Amino acid sequence: MPSAVIITGPGFQDHDVVYTYYRLMEEGWTVDVATKNGAHVVGKYGIPLPMDKTAKPLVSFDQLDADTYDAVILTGGHEAPDRVRQDAHVLEFLRTMDARQKVVAGLCHGPWIMVSAGVLKGRRACAYIGLRDDVINAGADVVDSDVIVDGHIITCSYYAYVGKFMQLVFETVAKNQVAAA
Repeated sequence: MPSAVIITGPGFQDHDVVYTYYRLMEEGWTVDVATKNGAHVVGKYGIPLPMDKTAKPLVSFDQLDADTYDAVILTGGHEAPDRVRQDAHVLEFLRTMDARQKVVAGLCHGPWIMVSAGVLKGRRACAYIGLRDDVINAGADVVDSDVIVDGHIITCSYYAYVGKFMQLVFETVAKNQVAAA
């Protein structure tokens, strides 16, 4: 059974986290949500994490281990990614996931964290207009698109495309698992 971690923080884009979380669950994945110190946080529109009484406890950034996950999902909302990208544990985790060719996927403002981790250099990516310059300055070839897959790196320019984004996360992890077998 594949596994993923959604990394976020206070002020996250509620629908990004809600959709990706329940979509992963629907596909039978093991899903963790990570926040700084495993602290409960609230989204931009008031959704709390953990979301419901069936949710597992939140994972702390310093507990992130690339051996545990097939994919990492970096969700948007400009406040959460800006806070998360300042955490050294998260940046090292992303670098390790990238080095191991595991899926690193950023939605809307989520690629800001990828920028700070240095995993977009030389990659083809798309970007939300508010961070397009940052992604370009990080060394990515930014193209106008809804979702871009470059190997194991996935970027999505806007949350309206989250359905396509998640489908490509599932397909890319499945391809990686076949290749590893």
